[in-house]
Amino acid sequence: MKSIYENLGGTYTLEADGMLYPNLTLEPREQHPIGKWGRLHLNYLEKEHPGFYEQFILTGTLYKHLEDAEDRAVAMMEQVTRQMAVAAGITEHLKSTDQMEWVRKIRKL
Repeated sequence: MKSIYENLGGTYTLEADGMLYPNLTLEPREQHPIGKWGRLHLNYLEKEHPGFYEQFILTGTLYKHLEDAEDRAVAMMEQVTRQMAVAAGITEHLKSTDQMEWVRKIRKL
């Protein structure tokens, strides 16, 4: 009688200890660094939504989800920074004419 794993196309390897071990492989994925925002989101998922966290782990989509969260957070941060710079009157013209004033204003954001 075949196991469910075998019925789904899985195979086993007989090792020296007499045990059958499943032949498991992970699909290769492109490495994308998880930054500050991805790590914060990981901690949030672990503490506040353990069900989602476990589901992401079991389906193998945790790091893809964290990469997406990192990308979205960085894009939002850049957008907010640009909006704040416009509201504070920080322009490229100011940067080219008075760099020290530009630095003072940018640091206050």
